[in-house]
Amino acid sequence: MDTPPLGVGNPKDAAAPLLRKILNIGWLIGQRGSRVRAETVPARASGKRQSLVAIGSSAGGPAALEILLKGLPRDFPAAIVLVQHVDQVFAAGMAEWLSSASGLPVRLAREGEPPQSGVVLLAGTNHHIRLLKNGTLAYTAEPVNEIYRPSIDVFFESVASHWNGDAVGVLLTGMGRDGAQGLKLLREQGYLTIAQDQQSSAVYGMPKAAAAIDAAVEIRPLDRIAPRLLEVFAK
Repeated sequence: MDTPPLGVGNPKDAAAPLLRKILNIGWLIGQRGSRVRAETVPARASGKRQSLVAIGSSAGGPAALEILLKGLPRDFPAAIVLVQHVDQVFAAGMAEWLSSASGLPVRLAREGEPPQSGVVLLAGTNHHIRLLKNGTLAYTAEPVNEIYRPSIDVFFESVASHWNGDAVGVLLTGMGRDGAQGLKLLREQGYLTIAQDQQSSAVYGMPKAAAAIDAAVEIRPLDRIAPRLLEVFAK
């Protein structure tokens, strides 16, 4: 593993490649959900509007995403976009693995395409992914000061600003605080927000940060998130 030089340049810039490599260790971390009480707030999406599930994850995320996606049917009516802290060299392999493991079609998100039901899109570069005003997805290097790439906060914030339909934000296992502020913005826009609970998280960093700032409407064990999404987006 290459390590950043010490005492040269901006410490954040030097540390970023190492942090990304550390986050990729999340591929090796598994977890099993455990059932605890969830704070439940009624939420049901209208079938007349476009629907989106925005999911962010980091260390332990691939295993968590497998469990969550396995709980959803192939005809799940909402579009799904995943932002996982993973280096772009592993992203295509992760999408292929998730597709095989979950039974849902998973592929890398393409520049200029909109989120769409029937396919799960995974952010696929070391740039951030955003939802634009016209409803399409775009990759961007900005903001450059975000260590975590792709940034969950950047994507969640863009959904809060530009999505015109129903949406649910989900923040899963991971180190650090990425996604917490973005999840809070989604909640402030009236969207249902869900954070994974401590017991079922491989690394209780990001969900803990979200809970600390009251960003999550509901805190749920991993194995209860997919059933909740089915309730919300029931036809």
